[in-house]
Amino acid sequence: QVQLVESGGGLVQAGGSLRVSCAASGRTIRSYFMAWFRQAPGKEREFVASISRNGGVTDYADSVKGRFTISRDNAKDTVYLQMNSLKPEDTAVYYCAASTALVGAKFSWQYNYWGQGTQVTVSS
Repeated sequence: QVQLVESGGGLVQAGGSLRVSCAASGRTIRSYFMAWFRQAPGKEREFVASISRNGGVTDYADSVKGRFTISRDNAKDTVYLQMNSLKPEDTAVYYCAASTALVGAKFSWQYNYWGQGTQVTVSS
């Protein structure tokens, strides 16, 4: 199985940028469809972005489309989420997830492995 560790979270002002990373170990991420989810206090975990095994297909939540970019480097077993034009409503714990699904997955129950999360806070 694969272990996932997120990093790169922090405090940023509205309009700023941040890149969070997800490093995998135990098994190469080439085998997995990868995604980022987030969870704000008092809210349910929500889908942010996903990327296919070869990086050729990506998908985004409407709330982040045009501002966030998901990418992966299979040689480094790492997935990234570049976040630009950040808004206070982007404040949440961001989780990396891996799925054995064969096609795109947007629901948390479709993901088999999760990281511990990294806090992103956007101040107004």
